[in-house]
Amino acid sequence: MSLLESVVVASAVALVTARWLPRRMRRPTAFSSSVVVLLSGVVLVWSSVRWQMVPVLAGAALVLPFAVAAELRARGGRPPRRARWWAALPASLVCLCLIAVGPAAAWALPVPVFPAPSGPFAVGTSVVQWTDADRPEDATPDEDDRRTVVVQLWYPARKSPADAQRAAYLGRTDREAGIVSDALADYVGMPGFLLDGLPRARTHAVVDAPVADGNGRFPVVLFSPGLGGVRTQNSAWAQELASHGYVVAALDHPYDSAAVVLADGRTIRTKVAATGDADRDEERAVKWTAIRAADLSFVLTQLNRVARGEIPGPVSGRMDTGRVAAAGHSLGGAAALQGVRQDDRFDAVIDLDGFPHDPDPTRFPQPVLALTQDLREDIDPDYIPRLARVLSLSGATSYRLTVPGAAHLTFTDAPLYLPPVESIVGSRGRTDGPRVTAAASLAFLNATLRERPGNLAAVLRAHGALTVHSPRGDT
Repeated sequence: MSLLESVVVASAVALVTARWLPRRMRRPTAFSSSVVVLLSGVVLVWSSVRWQMVPVLAGAALVLPFAVAAELRARGGRPPRRARWWAALPASLVCLCLIAVGPAAAWALPVPVFPAPSGPFAVGTSVVQWTDADRPEDATPDEDDRRTVVVQLWYPARKSPADAQRAAYLGRTDREAGIVSDALADYVGMPGFLLDGLPRARTHAVVDAPVADGNGRFPVVLFSPGLGGVRTQNSAWAQELASHGYVVAALDHPYDSAAVVLADGRTIRTKVAATGDADRDEERAVKWTAIRAADLSFVLTQLNRVARGEIPGPVSGRMDTGRVAAAGHSLGGAAALQGVRQDDRFDAVIDLDGFPHDPDPTRFPQPVLALTQDLREDIDPDYIPRLARVLSLSGATSYRLTVPGAAHLTFTDAPLYLPPVESIVGSRGRTDGPRVTAAASLAFLNATLRERPGNLAAVLRAHGALTVHSPRGDT
């Protein structure tokens, strides 16, 4: 909770409990807490109150008239009228329960606070939109409609002033952040107000910050989010990689991301939803995986132009597109696996709990890091065998790391803002899932893109159960 929200809660509790204090403390406590509740409540409502504070204000509002009336009678020289204790006690308990709902709800669904990146670089971010003139948009009937993607870059930057405005989590503007937040809630069947903390969240990145000093070029990581996800869903991961000298380019895939807000203000909502027919859903997954893989290749082509200075931007001329990894979560992980097999410009791949959907995988030379959730009975029994088959087709040593206590969303920012329910976000707490995801990814990228010496398997084993897939077989 914010400082103002904490003040409202504390003053509301004081207002309710004033009735039960000794006589000499009762009046000053009731008077001061009434004033603080009124003033801070007005400021809170004026500044766009969060839904978690509504029951707090309701609890205070129920008590306030009685406290004010008693205070006015006392000031007029008349004895205050007070309810009998047997009537006041249950009323006070009801109000305290209402007030307690606020902090509990704020704890369960907080405004996400992002872990500070641990690398030596500050982090900048920039959003671009690119259209592939050679590829039609299959999701629309318009033959002239071309495939358009929105890409957000996180990159090593110069240190910004302490008062520099930090980038919003879900969009370039408050309007975009609100649209995306509502779309994410709608996608999972939640009322939009429950995620009202997301549009308020700020990351550690600074918009369009100057790139880090020097002439060095930074390796590149392309990222594809999960089905219904959005480009910013792994911002903690992206910022951590950028702080260690990587450029991360995350894609919004129109028509299967929850919502994509284009530069002209149009919003494209997802057209993909489960049908309940396993065979039909798999056919659609195969189709969208192929489209996403093509998106990754197109964005890499555009990044090559940025690297050559043909497209202006904060990192123009500072990316090393000769050292590139494809990464993704869930369906995005499947797209990354398929993308590297179709495009040899990629040097490595990170699959964050993604089920492969390529119906006919072939051999490929790039190494793979696959992070999987803690395996449970309700997980598709074909998942691990299918993933192991793909990893066995790699011509380089690849790794499957099963993270204890992880669920499917552990590998995203979701633990930072969703209720800590094990089946949803795992049991690793608010920040440990994003931390492990970033640490394992960073170790793998340093070994594959920067060829830093070290025992990669030993580093990965510190985070969970590791299976090493070598070209000669599993170990």
